[in-house]
Order: sequence, then C-alpha cells, then structure tokens
Amino acid sequence: MSRVLAGPWAGQLLGDYGADVIKVERPGVGDDTRQWGPPWLGEESGYFLSTNRNKRSITVNLAVSKGQEIIRGLAMQADVLLENYKVGTLARYGLGPKDLRKLNPRLIYCSISAYGQTGSRADQPAYDAMIQASAGLMSVTGSASDDRGGPQKVGVAVSDIMAGMYATTAILAALNSRAVSGQGQTIDVPLYDSQVAWLANQNMNFLLSGVAPQRMGTAHPNLVPYQAFSTSNGDLMLAVGNDSQFENCCEAIGLQHLASDLRFATMSKRIENRKVLVKLLQTQFQSDSTEKWLEKLLEFRVPAGPVNDIGEVLTNEHAIERGLVRHIANAAGNAVPQVSNPVDFESTPVGYERAPPLLGEHTNEVLHEWLGYSDAEIEALKKNGVV
Repeated sequence: MSRVLAGPWAGQLLGDYGADVIKVERPGVGDDTRQWGPPWLGEESGYFLSTNRNKRSITVNLAVSKGQEIIRGLAMQADVLLENYKVGTLARYGLGPKDLRKLNPRLIYCSISAYGQTGSRADQPAYDAMIQASAGLMSVTGSASDDRGGPQKVGVAVSDIMAGMYATTAILAALNSRAVSGQGQTIDVPLYDSQVAWLANQNMNFLLSGVAPQRMGTAHPNLVPYQAFSTSNGDLMLAVGNDSQFENCCEAIGLQHLASDLRFATMSKRIENRKVLVKLLQTQFQSDSTEKWLEKLLEFRVPAGPVNDIGEVLTNEHAIERGLVRHIANAAGNAVPQVSNPVDFESTPVGYERAPPLLGEHTNEVLHEWLGYSDAEIEALKKNGVV
C-alpha cells in the first residue's frame, strides 16, 4: 500500500528476495509514478518500471466499505503490510496498525512517512528533494562554498531509496523476531530520520568538532587526495585511502618526491595541507590523458576510475560480464529492461519472475487466490467501483 519510491523500493527488494508482493493501487489512476514520463514503454513510465518488478497489482477503492473489507481480508493473511500514506489516513478507514493487528497479531505493519508517526511534524508532507535539503544532505553536496555553485541535491532520490532500504532490513528483522516470539509489530520509518542517520562520518565530524561540515565538491573531508581531477582530455576520480596508497600514487604519476615530503607523509598532514597538494597533483594530471593516467594508477593498484555517464555504465563490457541489465516480458508483450539486483545469493538466487505490473493486472487473480471471491462477486465489485 505504498507509492512513488521509498515504499515501492522496499517492496521490490522483498519481491526480489522471494516475497509474494501485492501492490494495492487506486482504481483508474494507480501509483503516481505511472504518469511520471517520458520516457515510456507502451503506456508505462520509465520511473514506474524502475521500482515495481516482482509484484502483482490490484486496484481497491479505500474510500468505500467494501474496499476496506478487501484490505482487512488481505491483512488477515499477510505477513507484512507496507504503507506510506499521510500519517493517520489509514487509521481513519479502520486500517491502521492497531485495527489490523487485532485481526492478525502476526502482522508486521511498516509505515514510511516524511517525518515519522509522532512529533510536531508528523502530519507534514514531503518529497525526496525537501528531505535532502532539510535533513542536511544538500549542505554537504555541491561545489565548495567559495565556488558559489550553491547546494545541490543528489541526482537520484537517495533519501527515498535509503528509507526503502531501512524499511526492508527492518521488515526482515521483524520477521526474524516473529519467528521466535510469534508476534508481529509496527515499524515507523521516517524519510527525515533515515536521511540524518546515513550522513555517517559527516554526522560524527560535527559531533566531535562542533563544526558543521561544508560542501567540498568531489573532495572528501577525511581523506586526501580523494576527489576528481581534470586531465588533458577529461576527468578521473582518485580515491586514496591510506598512506601506502599515497606512496603508490606518487610513484605511478611520477611525483615520487611528494611521498617523502613531511607536509604529505600522513593522512592528517595531507588534510592539513590539502590545497597545496591538490594543486601539485592537478598540474601533473593535466599533462596527460585520462586513459594514460588510469593505466598507470591501476598498474600500481591505486583506486581510480573514469567519470562515466549512465549510458557507458549500462552498456560497457563490465555491465555485460556482470549481467547488470536484463529483460522481463510483461502482459502487454513488451520486454521491460531492468537493472539487476546487486546481491548474489549462493543458494537462494534473486528472482526476476514478474515485470512491473499493468494497473490492476492481477485483481481477479489475487481476489480469487487470497480471498476466495467468485467471478460474479468480482464483477459486482468492479461494477460498483470498489476495484
């Protein structure tokens, strides 16, 4: 019972891992992202197709009692209910966690919202970009403050995606707990809190120093050199994580003397003298091509790579070797491209059983299978606008 990205991302992951995921959508409209095109494949938007595989779609009108009855029937049999309605909405329909867990004490009821189920901001709506801004991510993303580039959001809705990831792990933990206790539980996953949590070292940098981290472009607050450098024909990303790698880097690019320079001998010294070192490295990198520098750096096992666009990422030799793109046929006869789940299980491989569903594609099937409705009952529900 979720839409847009955070909840659907969690549902897709659980579907990849083998769950039977029933996506409940509004009749005639469906998930908001079904209209978020172009690009399109048939009548389905690329956005929707990116986050809804391995699910079955049914349509249910929650505003009518018969629709609410269907949700109760599904919840009585389900292991998990995942929703991201505005806080309090489902409770008004008698479909809140207290209502449904009375019917099914084993139910795990996971709610994703902007600011959580409690607190002064609980009833406020939000989208990913607002969360990236208000929960701190944009303050450390973008060109350095003195470049006047201003704060930037990440090019993917990472606040939504990470909330979906947190929801997935929480659901799996709750299922494991239920295997011991026999009891379900409610789970509250706020986008805001999730975004704050995964600021990771940037959070700790502030908590220990009292100084709020600032934007640094591609540079790293705790590692040097760890940023993009321009070359004679493009750019490369250098990621030096320790002193031995720095020594190898200096040898690879012909600046061996820098490794013994006391200003740069340790990571803390390199951080202290960041500007001087970066200027020296930048001058050297601009003297040759990206391809030549990467060849030399990788020869010395220095972490470095090109700045690829997504087209290159999804079509290069490595993508083919790893099977990063695959296709699943949908009910409309289209081969739907999908980016593979990155997890490789030894014994229980990720499944790619279902393409993202057409709106309401499985309504009849699920009502038959889960609730035992007859064809006549389903036709009556359709006639009355319930499904």
